[in-house]
Amino acid sequence: MIVLNFNEAKLGRLITHHIGNRLKNENLLLSLKMTDFGIETVPHILKYFTSAFKALEFFRFSNIESETSLYHAAKAIFEDPDSFIFNSRTLAKKLYDVTGHPNIKSGDLSIAHISDIQLGDEMVEAIGIFKSESKVPFLKLERQDVNFNIDLENGFDLNGLDKGCLIFRTNQEEGFEILVFDNTNGNKQAEFWKNDFLQIEHYTNEYHQTKEFLTMTEAFVKGQYAAEFEPESTEKIDLLNRSIDYFKKNEAFDKEEFASDVLRDENVIESFKRFGDDYDHDKRLNLNDSFEISMPAVKQQSRLFKSVLKLDKNFHVYIHGDKEQIVKGVEPDGRKFYKLYYNMVE
Repeated sequence: MIVLNFNEAKLGRLITHHIGNRLKNENLLLSLKMTDFGIETVPHILKYFTSAFKALEFFRFSNIESETSLYHAAKAIFEDPDSFIFNSRTLAKKLYDVTGHPNIKSGDLSIAHISDIQLGDEMVEAIGIFKSESKVPFLKLERQDVNFNIDLENGFDLNGLDKGCLIFRTNQEEGFEILVFDNTNGNKQAEFWKNDFLQIEHYTNEYHQTKEFLTMTEAFVKGQYAAEFEPESTEKIDLLNRSIDYFKKNEAFDKEEFASDVLRDENVIESFKRFGDDYDHDKRLNLNDSFEISMPAVKQQSRLFKSVLKLDKNFHVYIHGDKEQIVKGVEPDGRKFYKLYYNMVE
């Protein structure tokens, strides 16, 4: 399991630019010098920049041959620290140029050099690119002699950074290793952060393989499996539970073993194979037939696997396995029922 730890991290250079919305004729304001900060604020700045990086889903720059790629700006900063301001302005201009939707918010773009980050067994350096869009009001209490004044000001929530990425100085020849987050990624207009600005693609590692295979399995169960076999709700939940249990109990994934242990029925296995081939091709995932299982990815995806049998407004039943313990029926008067069997837990 890869460890990511910021306990010893040090903040070096930092600069901030303001990125308006180009389509709204808002300005791009580029700083001429570094952002000043006091030593006592460093832990809070680092927390603000790094606390959102939890899932170790790595990306890399997809267009390293292009001279306009962010890859070259990041590479120049690593190799020549004196180019930091110049290349930070290049990054800001790039973001401004791709702000191509009126719903994209203006905000402050901070570029930072951070060293002594623990990534696995190494201490590495990184370039961070962070966009802050949402300000929150806060009360500032100041003492003057024996009295106090309260003023209302606006600032950034330490847990509320909107978008960010960390470009680690690792695997440089392959496009670096990059972590990214976008707290507005449910909004289609915000996809520009990954696709238009950063222009990144997944590393095909165990985290990516595990996450995408579980995502595909859930899509199959709720889509093609439900339509083709018309299973009871309990059967769909049971198949989802068996899927996640397979990943929790094994260190490595084997596609044939998964089909035998989880899918079981030959018709379901064949349907899943067809669905998987189309899904993999459409999304260009390049999923392997075998790979090491990433437990952090399993933990993340298991939260999305809903094992709730919704009956009506009165009852929801949480099912964690063994659908044979549930019997469905209908009373003579037409009322539907489920009969639940269970073993008493001490």
